[in-house]
Amino acid sequence: MSLALTPAGALIAILIMAGVTYLARIGGVMVMARVPIGPKVERFINAMAGSVLVAVIVPMAAQGDWAARMALVATLGVMLATRKPLAAITAGIATAALWRLF
Repeated sequence: MSLALTPAGALIAILIMAGVTYLARIGGVMVMARVPIGPKVERFINAMAGSVLVAVIVPMAAQGDWAARMALVATLGVMLATRKPLAAITAGIATAALWRLF
């Protein structure tokens, strides 16, 4: 199936993607409403959050430019030093911006 490269085709694609996203989110909520949250399930959910983060960061470090790599190093350093996510994110963004500026 292919959509025409028109504004109507773009709108249809956006609506389909929104519908799939909504169904995926509501499906997860409905499934987890029936799963008892025990220690094993809680450990799995906590580990899953970290693995999603790693899945996003590793390609950026491998394929990104030096600004991205330095931003990751700065973010990691600030996070380890302060344990404050907002400070770490700010450090990463500022590092990438300054690296690309110079």
